[in-house]
Amino acid sequence: MLSGRRLDLLDPTPVDIEVEDIAHGLAFVARWNGQTLGDWPYSVAEHSLLVEELFGEMNPGVAARWRLAALLHDAPEYVIGDMISPVKAAVGPGYGALDARLAAAVHIRFGLPAEIPPEIRKAIKAADRVSAWLEATQIAGFTRAEADRFFGRPPGPLVAGRQISPRPPVEVRAAYLARHAILLAAC
Repeated sequence: MLSGRRLDLLDPTPVDIEVEDIAHGLAFVARWNGQTLGDWPYSVAEHSLLVEELFGEMNPGVAARWRLAALLHDAPEYVIGDMISPVKAAVGPGYGALDARLAAAVHIRFGLPAEIPPEIRKAIKAADRVSAWLEATQIAGFTRAEADRFFGRPPGPLVAGRQISPRPPVEVRAAYLARHAILLAAC
């Protein structure tokens, strides 16, 4: 990693996880295989910031630790990349197991339980689907009908007036690090 840490992908440990590595990696990993509108790819870091914001709006009063979990929901992708769902399915259960090991190490590193409680995971996934709908309709070329079919129609107030505008990786990395610091301090 750029931090100098040596991360064993098959047996990751929390001491080898640095938020700077996560933020940097995610800021350079493109969602939608880079097939998005704009001058910059829409990064996993940008997506993670949006999911955390949506999660907070959808779950008012939720503890900061669970908002941190929402921000970190795709953290393993800083080293394994972002694969679209059909590719993940084709790779098989090995991908899921690798992702789970990395996620557990990330969670423990930042004071979260290795496995996020099912009700929190479900709530984060709901925010993730709203984010996917917004991304699909605004920057990935989906019609609203297609996005509704794949991701479900989100509540109007959550999406009204919300605009996605991909930013340069340096800006997204800084925003991710700043948000992580705020949430970690509040835990």
